[in-house]
Parts: sequence; structure tokens; C-alpha cells
Amino acid sequence: MKNILFAASECVPFIKTGGLADVVGALPQYINKNDFDVRVIMPYYTCIPDNFRNNFRYVTHFYMDYGMRPDGFHVGIMEYEYNGVKFYFVDNEYYFKCDTPYSPDLKWDIERFTFFCKAVLAILPVVGFRPDIIHCHDWQASLIPVFLHTAFATNPFYSSTKSIMTIHNLKFQGVWDINTFKYNTALPDYMFTPDKLEFKKDANMLKGGLVYADYITTVSETYAEEIKYPFYGEQLDGLLRARSASLRGIVNGIDYNVFNPSDDKQIFEEYNVKNAKKKKAANKRKLQEELGLPVDDSKFMIAIISRLTDQKGLDLVSYAMERICDEFTQFVVIGTGDPRYENMFRHYQWKYPERVSANILYSDTLAHKLYAAADAMLMPSLFEPCGLTQLISLRYGTVPIVRETGGLRDTVLPYNEFDGTGTGFSFANYNGDEMLGVINYAKSVYFDHRSEWDKMVRRAMEADFSWNSSARQYEGMYDWMINW
Repeated sequence: MKNILFAASECVPFIKTGGLADVVGALPQYINKNDFDVRVIMPYYTCIPDNFRNNFRYVTHFYMDYGMRPDGFHVGIMEYEYNGVKFYFVDNEYYFKCDTPYSPDLKWDIERFTFFCKAVLAILPVVGFRPDIIHCHDWQASLIPVFLHTAFATNPFYSSTKSIMTIHNLKFQGVWDINTFKYNTALPDYMFTPDKLEFKKDANMLKGGLVYADYITTVSETYAEEIKYPFYGEQLDGLLRARSASLRGIVNGIDYNVFNPSDDKQIFEEYNVKNAKKKKAANKRKLQEELGLPVDDSKFMIAIISRLTDQKGLDLVSYAMERICDEFTQFVVIGTGDPRYENMFRHYQWKYPERVSANILYSDTLAHKLYAAADAMLMPSLFEPCGLTQLISLRYGTVPIVRETGGLRDTVLPYNEFDGTGTGFSFANYNGDEMLGVINYAKSVYFDHRSEWDKMVRRAMEADFSWNSSARQYEGMYDWMINW
């Protein structure tokens, strides 16, 4: 049996702010349990719902030296089994008593997650789980490879342990001043040089992980290429080029048990690929009614389900919104984020109450209803490491309209009217007029060539972006690394 430990700051069903949690929660369930023992470790936040927390089992606790502090810090260990996967939780109320997993104070988060990284390595000998590979996710877990090569380098327990660093979004790195890092890590001065943790005169947690990890992955093949260049590289492109032989992309999947229109209790009417046309229309009518939009089968319903941030291409939407929302179109948004975009969508709902529904909130149930009801899903992202929204849209027969970047490019096959292929629509340049042109092209296919549109819906629903194929790639990578 090969032992794999996932280390991350969030994981469904316990705590979620984004796609990272979906990956860390779903992927271990799809790895072959006959070959691999995959376990997950994360912080024991007080904001984990009580229905889980009340069932966690206390294992033990001990005290660990942390950085240059004179006193030992409490490290508690809780455990829980969920869907056949064992989870460990690092307990320390000083750091993880919170209403949300991340705080607005980056310095505080860096201190908390530095503690988490060291505690992970201190816990494993205590629970007797010796990992062949520690799979670290995003900057919050990125000091684990650093500590493996420093504070724990002489510990025989870790003599054969390797590490993988997975970048879910390179924009977030954990950067603060070097003196704070020295205090938190007790790492020697020579670690804070440009070839290690130093970054623009500060220190960078993610950079440390990328330097010291045995292997690096990211969440789509295109994004793995993009981040080697300055526009997408977030000032780490030079390091990623240097490590390109140890870098690959594996596209995320989605959990087909959670996202399944034929067995989704959150939508108005369940459906499958055979009755999708009729049932999606029924879902649309009921959602129109719920949102107070005119109930009208002939409207083209475009959806956005997203964090409302610049990364998601919403400045392009703002530029073209007046022309997107014509009399044939209904535009439904679900999401929160930058007040500029929240207010922009509210304004258009006020101006065109029969065409625009701005739902400035996040509701999982409403999102499922919209996936089932909408005709198209708009994702004009500036960059998108993988993206899960387009994968869910394909599953629900909602045609994605995307910009060709990162995982969007890897997963949405552009419609070709000449040979009748494709699962969506795409545009290449980050340009509002180009986006609008593609939206209008999609509308023309929907209204004027409806049978072709219906075939595209069928192809979208038949595409397989479950975790199965991605999990096989991870298994192959784990095997290859363990046998180095």
C-alpha cells in the first residue's frame, strides 16, 4: 500500500471558499483504494459546522516548538472518516478559532499557516502514518516541503517522503517581510536568498514550496504552460521555467455524484441527455418565475456564477452589458465580490428588471437551479487555472461561452458549424467586442439553427469531466515518483 497525504487549508464538506476545497474533498475518493491509502489533513477551524465537529474523534495532543517563540505551542489531533477517507484536523484554538477560514490580515494568516505546515510534520509520527508523498495544495501548505528539507531533514521517519506542490491559483502566494518569516520559521539566514525564499526583498511561502517540492503540478495543461511566461507568471515565471522539467498540468474534474442533473434534488425537474431539451425548458420557466423574470420560453438565458472580481473578466461584461441584454435575452448572475461589479449588476437589474436578475449572494441551491435552467454560461476570464463552472455547465447541458485561457481552453471545444463539432463557444483575445461577437454568434445558433444547438447540448452532456480520468493521471504520477 502506498501512502499519500493531502495537506490543504480547506476541503469539502468541512469548509469551502473556492475550487480548492472541491479538489481536496473529491480527488482522494477517486484514487484507487486497493493501491493507495490517501488521507487528508487540514486545520480544525471552529467554523467547521457542528454536525461534523461533534463527531470528530480526539486522538491526542502535544506541545511543539514554533519559530523563535520561547514556549511550546499546543497541537491537538482530531480525526474523522468521511466517504471512506480518513481526515486529520490540526487543533489550536489560538490560530483556528475563527468565523471564516481566512482573515483579512495576511500577516496573521501567514503565521497561522506556517504553524499548520510545521504541525503537519510533527503530527504524522504521532499518528503513525508515514507518507510516501505529501501532496501540498496552494500557498497555505507550501512550507511543508521547506520544513521537510530543513527542520525535519534528519528525522528518519521522513527519510523516503517526497513532496508535490499543486498550484490552484498562482496569484496567491503568502508574501511578507523576511524578519517575520525568520521569527515564525526559525529558518537560518541562508534560506532567505533569491534562489530560495527571498522575493523582492520579502519572503514568499509559495516560492519556498516551489523551490523545495520534488514535483509541481497545476490544474490544467494550458495553465502549466501559461505560468512560465510573465503575463500569467505572477513574478515567479523565471522559477517555473527553471523547474519546467518537474512541472505538469492535470485538469481538475468534478464530482459526478454531486453534479448530476438526473439525480439532483436541488433543481426543479431532473433530466438526462435524452429529455434535456424539454426538461431544461421546464427548469427555465420555474426559475424565471422564482426570480421574477417574465416566464417566456423564447428568451435566451445567459448565466454567470462566479466570484465578482477582475480575474473573471467582468470588466469586459461591464463594457458590453448594454448590448448583451437585448429584448431576446435574460441575464442571471449569482455571486459576490468587488462592490464595483456587484453594483454594476444591480444597476442593470434596476434598469432592465425584465431582462436582468442580479443575485448578489452565494446559494448552492440557486446555483444548481441556474445550471439546470440557463442556455449558456459566460466565463470571459482574464486567467483561469482550471475553472469548475464550465465543467458543471457541460454536465447540465448549459453551453459555455469562454475565453481561451487555462482550463477553459482545455475543456471547452469550440463549436464548428462546418463539421458539427464542439461543446461551447470561445474567443481568444481579452477584448469586449470579441466577447460580444461570440455571444451574438451563440444567440444566432440558438435562435436560427436550433437543431445544431440541441446537438451541442447533447455533446456537452456526454463529455466526461468526472474525476476518473484525472485520478488515473495522479495515480500514475504518484507511482512514478515513489519509484524514483
